[in-house]
Amino acid sequence: MASPRFVFNSKSWLHFHPHSIKIPGDITLGGLFPIHARGPHGLPCGEIKKEKGIHRMEAMLYALDQINSDPELLPNITLGARILDTCSRDTYALEQSLTFVQALIQKDTSDIRCSNGEPPIIRKPERVIGVIGASASSVSIMVANVLRLFEIPQISYASTAPELSDNNRYDFFSRVVPPDSYQAQAMVDIVKAMGWNYVSTLASEGSYGESGVDSFQQISREAGGLCIAQSIKIPREPKPGEFDKIIKRLMETSNARGVIIFANEDDIKRVLEAAKRANLTGHFLFVGSDSWGAKSSPILDQEDVAEGAVTILPKRASIEGFDQYFTSRSLENNRRNIWFAEFWEDDFRCKLTRPGIKIDSEKKKCTGEERINRDTPYEQEGKVQFVIDAVYAMAHALHSMHLDLCPGAMGVCDKMDPVEGRMLLNYIRSVNFNGGLLLFPKPNTIVQAQNPLLLPMEEMQWSGGDHQIPDSVCSFPCNPGERKKMVKGVPCCWHCELCDGYQYQLDEMNCETCPFNMRPTPNRTSCRSTPIIKLEWHSPWAIIPVFLAILGILATSFVVITFIRFNDTPIVRASGRELSYVLLTGIFLIYLITFLMIAEPGAVVCAFRRLLLGLGMAITYSAMLTKTNRIYRIFEQGKKSVSPPKFISPTSQLAITFILMSVQVRVFVWFAVIPPHTIIDYEEQRPPNPEMARGVLKCDMSDLSLICCLSYSIVLMVTCTVYAVKSRGVPETFNEAKPIGFTMYTTCIVWLAFVPIFFGTAQSTEKMFIQTTTLTVSMSLSASVSLGMLYIPKVYVIIFHPEQNVQKRKRSFKAVVQAATMSTRLSQKSNDKQNGETQNKIEPDRTQ
Repeated sequence: MASPRFVFNSKSWLHFHPHSIKIPGDITLGGLFPIHARGPHGLPCGEIKKEKGIHRMEAMLYALDQINSDPELLPNITLGARILDTCSRDTYALEQSLTFVQALIQKDTSDIRCSNGEPPIIRKPERVIGVIGASASSVSIMVANVLRLFEIPQISYASTAPELSDNNRYDFFSRVVPPDSYQAQAMVDIVKAMGWNYVSTLASEGSYGESGVDSFQQISREAGGLCIAQSIKIPREPKPGEFDKIIKRLMETSNARGVIIFANEDDIKRVLEAAKRANLTGHFLFVGSDSWGAKSSPILDQEDVAEGAVTILPKRASIEGFDQYFTSRSLENNRRNIWFAEFWEDDFRCKLTRPGIKIDSEKKKCTGEERINRDTPYEQEGKVQFVIDAVYAMAHALHSMHLDLCPGAMGVCDKMDPVEGRMLLNYIRSVNFNGGLLLFPKPNTIVQAQNPLLLPMEEMQWSGGDHQIPDSVCSFPCNPGERKKMVKGVPCCWHCELCDGYQYQLDEMNCETCPFNMRPTPNRTSCRSTPIIKLEWHSPWAIIPVFLAILGILATSFVVITFIRFNDTPIVRASGRELSYVLLTGIFLIYLITFLMIAEPGAVVCAFRRLLLGLGMAITYSAMLTKTNRIYRIFEQGKKSVSPPKFISPTSQLAITFILMSVQVRVFVWFAVIPPHTIIDYEEQRPPNPEMARGVLKCDMSDLSLICCLSYSIVLMVTCTVYAVKSRGVPETFNEAKPIGFTMYTTCIVWLAFVPIFFGTAQSTEKMFIQTTTLTVSMSLSASVSLGMLYIPKVYVIIFHPEQNVQKRKRSFKAVVQAATMSTRLSQKSNDKQNGETQNKIEPDRTQ
């Protein structure tokens, strides 16, 4: 191998290009590397890039050494190089790359003469037959546009922009790394493997960043289930505070913790610094492209912010030979690298002695005895292998060309001098060697064979040492019983809405109402049967009515027994024995209906409810109406004639009573039309809270049916009350008109109170209980009023004052009427006085 042209600290290199390395050889390759970062404030170059610049550039030098020392590859042909610094800036790289085409530009020297009149001897620049590089896609795009004009093949070791796959525009461009669409697909796979569906993207302005993000967005749209919260572009020349603004923008969608970053390492470092300043260490979960890869420079002093970041790097194998080569480099044996001294100072944090330059007292002096990987940490940069692959791809292409064009020739033959670029390109596209497993799936892409994406989830560690994968989702999964209400235009975002009322979760998007006889389960994922209830005997709603009914039945039985025992006594005969027994039977049935209303509904119970609900009251008020009507007719007749009215005998009274009662028997028609049966009412106890829902087992009697059943009794009651009012002038000792009147007045008050209570609870969840209790208590009170007003006083006299239960003197009908008329007139006069006096009362013969 030829010795290098330049040596460190030698003035001879100043006669050549000051920012390039020249390695002499029979065939010269160009090299483009980002030795320095982009310069600040308009300066072309900034600080040195140890890994992305020096490591990669040394990889090219190492590959050239290996090829030139290989007797089987390009025997007797030495590969040289012209290596340039792009300073991570596309415009600067374009200026530098003009060096590669100088030999192809024809210059007119006819007007130039030496002092002696002879034409000058102009040294012809070396001809570059192919270029290795560049690193950044934006630089490769800029350079490729120039190189294709001169048909110079170009192989990149790091440029991944998808647009470089356009064979029409970049026909002389090839690469040994997959395009961004490959790593974008891998990044989508990573995001999905993490269970994320809501991420932001961050891209450096330029072809690499923007095209990478575009690929990621396109693939994510095709894959579905992944939404981009924000897509932010980092300006090419960021202003002060720009990265702080970027972090604030990312926090506007703080749920999108995952950040897909296609940016150069300088921008990556500034993003991490801004996140740390904002005290957001551990919040963002970065998924970085290959520009981040395994490099340590972007995360230097920002390790806590970058912890947990997942970065992409094409599958590579560490080149052990390069490790040995690079760690053995020193200031003495690596003078061909004009930037190595600068690297040395930066890597060992010392200062070299230069003539005329004073060393800063705060920095230590470099001794030259320092060693890489001994005094400073060393790790092979991620793209070193691809740089070597690119150089070897060019060498193998040249080797194949030499075999075809110069068979048996030693060195470069005339047919390869100069090397034709398009022909070399064809040989490059045909390269396949075992060492690097290089393939050509696309016309201008050389890709390493890769395995499917496998993520060791159990080995991944996140901020704070946590092994649980953090969330980066717009909306968390809805709880059981909740449906998703999608946010318009953002398929990954939704609001969770509870399936309320009697709805259950049909699927993740819909709620459905349970069937009428069912209610949702507590977690609202299905429906269950609604419990069936009925009025129980031990319920407080039943205890009070049953207690009143039992007392009423006992009292009624006692009265009946007393009347039977003293059946022939004057008081029993005077009360109208026959009608009294009928009336007491009705009262007994009224009390009895309480037990039927509380008993478990069945066909038999429902039949007796229909029959007895109105029958007891019909019997009671038919008998009472017959009595008041008799009294009224007697005294109205007495005003006109001394002859008694018709149908006032006991037999007539019973006949009238049974005729009135027979109307109630119309319920048998109801039996024929609609046979008694039970129903389960699921609407009655269906409150807003389904947990309180119950199906009510009851007879098929609606509120309207119940009122219709009682309507006739109410008519009898009102009519009886009317006659009681008309008969109010008869002296109380003369007949039963006044007790009956008081009975009916009280009864009306009870039923007037019943109506609002009964119908006012129609919407209550306790409707059945309240209405049943209200009805039974009202009926029991009505019966108790009738029993207490009409019969308790008589029983009291019979038992405790038997001396009053004697026969009185009989009077004629005419005498009775005259006495009643005189009593009425005296009563009217008495009412005219402010404090009237009570008239003497004449007791008639009640047996008439």
